[in-house]
Amino acid sequence: MEDGTKPQATTEPEHPLTRAMVLLFLLTALMSLGYGSVFTLLADIRDKYGFTDGQVGLIAFAGLFTGVLSQLFLARFSDRGYAVVMMRIGIATAAFGMLWMTFATPLWQWIAARLLLGLGSGMVGPAIRRVIIARDPQRVGANLGRQTAFDVAGFVLGPALAAGLAQVFGLRAPFIFLTVAYVVAIFFVGRVTTAADAAASETTETKHPSLLRLPAMQSALFAAIAFYLTIGMFEALWSILLRDQGAATWLIGVTLSLFTIPMIVFAPKGGTLAQRIGPIRVVTISITIAAIATCLYGFLPLWFLIVISGVHAIADAYTMPANQVAVAISTPPDQLAAGQGLLGATGLAVAAASALIGSVIYDAFGRGTIFAGTAVLMMLCLGIARWRWSAQPALRDITG
Repeated sequence: MEDGTKPQATTEPEHPLTRAMVLLFLLTALMSLGYGSVFTLLADIRDKYGFTDGQVGLIAFAGLFTGVLSQLFLARFSDRGYAVVMMRIGIATAAFGMLWMTFATPLWQWIAARLLLGLGSGMVGPAIRRVIIARDPQRVGANLGRQTAFDVAGFVLGPALAAGLAQVFGLRAPFIFLTVAYVVAIFFVGRVTTAADAAASETTETKHPSLLRLPAMQSALFAAIAFYLTIGMFEALWSILLRDQGAATWLIGVTLSLFTIPMIVFAPKGGTLAQRIGPIRVVTISITIAAIATCLYGFLPLWFLIVISGVHAIADAYTMPANQVAVAISTPPDQLAAGQGLLGATGLAVAAASALIGSVIYDAFGRGTIFAGTAVLMMLCLGIARWRWSAQPALRDITG
C-alpha cells in the first residue's frame, strides 16, 4: 500500500467498550473541561483583579508553555511502565493548580497555578493515549477517534459549565468544582489498566534512534503542523473575522459551538478509516479540504463562511485522529507515549505561534493575505508529509 499499513477487515464485529476504556475517555473529557473552563474565565479574572490584556495573555501562555514541556520531556515515563502513575501525578498536579486558583489574587499566583494546570494536563494526555493504543490495537483508530470526540466535548462543555457556576456562585466556584472532580478522578485511575495493559506498558526498552529521525514520524508531524496552523488561526481570528463581516455576538457563539459538533460525531469514523486505509491517505484528503476552506475564509461573505466552516469541521474530525494513528504506527512499541507527547507538543506550539502571528498579519494586511497564506503553508506541509511518509521503508503493524 501507499502508506505501508495493512488494511483491516471491515466485516469484523464491533467489540463493546470496556469500563476501563470508558474511564479513559471520561478522564480525557475531564482534563479538557478544565482547560476550557479556565480559558472562558480569563476575561472575568482580568476584570475582577485589574489585570491588563497582556497580563491575562501571560496566564494563558503559562499553561501552553508547561503543556508543551511536559509532553516533550515527561511522556517518556509512561513508556517505562508508569502510565498510571503519570496519570495520577498529572491529575494531582492539575488539581493543585485548580485549588490554587480558588485563592489566587496577585498575577504571579495566577501564572503559577496555570503553570501547574498545564504541566499536569501535559502528563495525562500521552499516558492515556499510550494505554488506549496498547490495550486494544485492533481498534486503535476507532478508540483514538472516540478519545478525540470526548476531548472536544469536554472543551465545549467547559465554558458553559464555568460560566454557569461563576454566574450563580461566584468566580471561584468553577475552580472549586474542578478541584473536587480532579481529586475524585485520581481514585478511579487505577481501574483503567489490567494485567495485560501493565505488561504492554512495560515493553522492554531498547535503544532506538530519535523519533525525529524516523521519516514516518516526520511525516506525521508535518501533517500535524498543517492541521494546527489553521486551528490556531481559527481560534485567534474567527470571532474577529465574523464581527468584521457584520455578525452579531450570538451568531459568533453559535458558529463556534456548531464547529465542534462534526468533531464529536465524525472523529471515531476518521480514526477507523485511518487504520483501515492508512493515515496518509486520510490526511491528504482532509487537509486539502481544510486548506481550501481556509483560503475561502479570506474572500467570501458572512453566510458562505459559516457554511464552509461546517465542511472544514468535518475535515478536521478526520485529520486529528488520523494524525494520532500515524504516530502510533510510526513509533516503536516502547515509545508510544513519547510519540504521542511529541505530537501534542508540536500541535500546542504551532497553534500558539499561528494565533500570535496570524493576528498581527490580519491587522496589517487583511483577511485575504492571512487566510490564503495559511492555506499555501498547509499544502506545503502536506506535500512534505507525503514525501517523508513514502521514505519510510516499513511501518509497524499496530494490530499485532
